[in-house]
Amino acid sequence: MMGAFFRKDHPEVKKDLQQIYDNFPLLKDRMKQLGGTLSGGEQQMLAFGRALMSRPKLLALDEPSMGLAPVMVDKVFDIIREINKKGVTILLVEQNARAALSVAKRGYVIETERKRDSDFIRFFLALPN
Repeated sequence: MMGAFFRKDHPEVKKDLQQIYDNFPLLKDRMKQLGGTLSGGEQQMLAFGRALMSRPKLLALDEPSMGLAPVMVDKVFDIIREINKKGVTILLVEQNARAALSVAKRGYVIETERKRDSDFIRFFLALPN
């Protein structure tokens, strides 16, 4: 994956690539396929994997759940949690506020160009799905 292009630790690159394939098995099945021919959800997985291959200290994610099946959305947010536990700072922009706030240590909800306060966020999270 191009995210590891500048890395010199080849055994670790292989290990990281295997981790990406473990998290997104479909990418392993499609490894010989050009990225542009993948479905929207598959392209999201590829972009996510490519970003992780560079072992970032800060990972900015814009709508990581867009185009994914619900089961993959849960998987992506589980992976985001795991990445954060490893010390990577996550900057996340996501329309699925409930999912985003479930992984956030700090969150801001913006509604029609207005930031909502933390009381609103607690109220929002307490609402049934």
